[in-house]
Amino acid sequence: MKKIVLFCSAGMSTSLLVESMRKAAAADNYDCTIDAHPIASADNHRDVDCVLLGPQVRYQLKKIKAKFECPVEPIDMIDYGTMNGKNVLDFARKLMND
Repeated sequence: MKKIVLFCSAGMSTSLLVESMRKAAAADNYDCTIDAHPIASADNHRDVDCVLLGPQVRYQLKKIKAKFECPVEPIDMIDYGTMNGKNVLDFARKLMND
């Protein structure tokens, strides 16, 4: 099972996107966990397969990449703004070669 984590400023703005991603995963029968957390708690969430950053914290990309050994990338602003969970999940799967 893959573990995907999204980081944003407070972990709240991504909660709607997480729900949309979970629905897309269920529709695809894709076994994964998807959670959102504040970026300040990144050190507490190291055991993951993919890290996605909300657009509001993309400026911390280099810092977060240095902390993780898995793929770390910002979420596309259009997909984030439209809460397109399928596209974001597909992006995460591509990053994980899954």
